[in-house]
Formats: sequence, C-alpha cells, structure tokens
Amino acid sequence: MNAPVPPAVLHRVSNQHLDALEEETIFILREVAAAFERPALLFSGGKDSLVMLKCAEKAFGVGRIPYPLLMIDTGHNFSEVTDFRDQRAAELGARLIVRSVEDSMARGTVRLAHPGESRNVHQSVTLLEAIDEFRFDALIGGARRDEEKARAKERIFSHRDSFGQWQPKAQRPELWTLFNTRLHPGEHFRVFPISNWTELDVWQYIAREAIALPALYYSHLREVVERKGLLVPVTELTPARPGEIPQMREVRFRTVGDITCTCPVASLAANAADVVQETLAAEVSERGATRMDDKTSEASMEKRKKDGYF
Repeated sequence: MNAPVPPAVLHRVSNQHLDALEEETIFILREVAAAFERPALLFSGGKDSLVMLKCAEKAFGVGRIPYPLLMIDTGHNFSEVTDFRDQRAAELGARLIVRSVEDSMARGTVRLAHPGESRNVHQSVTLLEAIDEFRFDALIGGARRDEEKARAKERIFSHRDSFGQWQPKAQRPELWTLFNTRLHPGEHFRVFPISNWTELDVWQYIAREAIALPALYYSHLREVVERKGLLVPVTELTPARPGEIPQMREVRFRTVGDITCTCPVASLAANAADVVQETLAAEVSERGATRMDDKTSEASMEKRKKDGYF
C-alpha cells in the first residue's frame, strides 16, 4: 500500500485512547437496550461489526447480548465471511437473523436492471422489509465517520422517517451524552456506536483485544486484475474483461462486502500489528481504496443513505 512505517514511530503509537472509545461504545450499546423495545445489531462478520460485538460482550456479558444479530445477505458475499459470521453467532449463543436480497427478488420488490448488476445497492429494500417484518425500532450499525463524506454527516443516533429515509438536514442535536430517542409510529433509528473510531483505532483495538477475523483480512494470494486504479478479484461474479491479464498478487481486504463491488489492496500484512503499521502509512480512505460502488459519483453514498441504506 505505502512505504513501511519505521519501527521507532510504530513503537510510539499509543492505544490509551482506546479505553475512552470503548467506554463510549459500551455506553451507547447499553443506551440502545434501555431506550428501545425491539433493537437489533447489524452483523456481517466484518471487522467493524466484530469490534462492536466485542464491546457488546463487555457491555452485557458473554451470552447475554439483549438484541438479535441481523444480516442482509446479497447472496454474493464471501463465503469466508458468512461462515465466520455463523461461527461467531453460535459461539455467543446469539440469535442470528439473515434476510436475503434473493428473497426480495423472488417477491418482486427488487428487480435488477440486468443479471450482472451489483445487488449491493438493493440491500436497502431487503433491510426495510426486515424492519417491517420484525418491527425493529433501532438498528445498531458499524459505520464510522472517517469512512466517507456522507457518513461524516451522520449523528450517532440517526433518525429515519416512516419510509426508512435519512434526511441529513433534519437530524437531531446531540449534546454531550444526551440523545433524543423519541419516535413516531413507523419510524426508527440507526445507531452507530463506533462513529468516532477511525480505521486505525479499529485495528489497534483488534490487536489489543486479539479479536479473531475472517482470514481474508490478512495477506493471501489471490487472482486479480487492475481496473480503474483498483485490484479487482477474479471470480465467477467478477471475471476478467477482454484485454485484462489476471495475475496472482499478495493482497488483503481492508473492508468486506458484496464480491461485485469490494476490492482488495496489495499487502503483506499477516496479522493485526502489521495492518496497524500499514494503516499508519495509508493515504487513501478505506472505502476509496476498495469500493467500486462509491466511484460512480461524489454523492453515491449520500443518495443510498437517503433511500434507506446502512
């Protein structure tokens, strides 16, 4: 990704601030349990949701998380991640709810423009259907403000109207630790306990707490092609295009999601400490370096969030 950080600099990197971030996250997780009747924790098996899950264990105790885990599955997720998701949910004795975009397609509520279209954007429909099915009044997500411009506008307790839409100009003030959680019928909140964390904070916390992750977060050999400045994995869903030459590269994923829009980065990082070192030197944001779906326009994420996206 970038030039290595000198060991002397890495040695001086403090993780004492993680205690304050963890304390804030635990407070928010407990606040959700106290303020809402039917909350759920969005859990994909990715690094951010695993950090939240670790904080939830500390907040409530192992096996005592008071809300179910919810994943919206496009059907095009990496099997390493979905397998890990199932494993962690079973280990915790947590209730795991999975709702699929493919089911929405079968109902006719999701229609693809063409068979090769990414299903990622259509998760909004399936998510709103799940909210209606279970009458969730709060969904806890792992979004962070450092990821993308639209997410930087987000409140920790983000109000959604009866259509599941986000109105950035209608967000409620958040003074100190006072949160307005009042809802009208049909409305709900998206809650983001790790809003104030950065990618570096997440990896420092993973290293400190020895949090297990799916293997594709660390360096491994994978067949890729270079496309629009990204390394695109060569799969059945994302085959090489005419003129592109596949090559085996040492890569890792900074973020994981739908295979059709998630790209790895060149990396030799074999563990969390190595990733911390790489992240210190990174000059491109996590989503900017890895997500094809955010390349369409500057407003891609904001438009999707207004439509009900995570």
